[in-house]
Amino acid sequence: MLAKDFLFMKNIRITIEYDGTGYAGWQRQAGSFCTVQGEIERILSQILQEDIRLAGAGRTDKGVHARAQIATFKSRSSLGPDRMVHSMNALLPNTIRISDPLVVPEGFHARHSAKEREYRYFVREEPSAVLGRFSGCSYGSLDLMSMNRVASYVLGEHDFSVFSKETRDRTGCLCRVISCKWFRQREFFVLRISANRFLRSMVRYLAALMIDSGKGLLSPEEAREMIESGILTRQLVPAAPNGLFLWKITYGSDSHSF
Repeated sequence: MLAKDFLFMKNIRITIEYDGTGYAGWQRQAGSFCTVQGEIERILSQILQEDIRLAGAGRTDKGVHARAQIATFKSRSSLGPDRMVHSMNALLPNTIRISDPLVVPEGFHARHSAKEREYRYFVREEPSAVLGRFSGCSYGSLDLMSMNRVASYVLGEHDFSVFSKETRDRTGCLCRVISCKWFRQREFFVLRISANRFLRSMVRYLAALMIDSGKGLLSPEEAREMIESGILTRQLVPAAPNGLFLWKITYGSDSHSF
């Protein structure tokens, strides 16, 4: 038995920033797909000489970015968290950066302990060769007031299954949206939305609904009816993934707030 097997198992939390452009999403996948989780686990396992498995707070889709993804993993290594992160950043591609390592209590879990998740969606009215990597495009003018009227209808608890890629008869599709608002930031229109949980691609479908209203393609009242009834009255294509960022994860006072 190796000496490190006698060391205490540590629960380590890290913050991850990534450009999701070249990845098939956050979650590890079978086969040759390159994912953010898979890359980090591969490098960590190499550094620590252990089979490392991450638990992430949010499972971002292909092409979606993160400003502050939170992940936890277990390790018996005697290597300090700061040294771990230094080694990881030296070996990871420059599209993934790790920061803020911390040993946390055994019961803390990046996903299950999270109380609130915040995403932001960035969209421009005109395409950009440079900024397009990190923003969607409406290809036309947007009405901020109309978009915020629809945003107000998103607030509260709803069954958002029609605004997601989840199986339609799947139970447990209720989500409680805590905040939802659009604002201007230079040439961007930015959606800030937070909830206790999100369904797969839910933010992108809701962003598309609000952007369509901002373009005058549907009225806020029609959007409200779709949200409240859970029935789509027109086809809805999710907004492009490149405009979406996992922005912040909030934890309760009974665990840790990061």
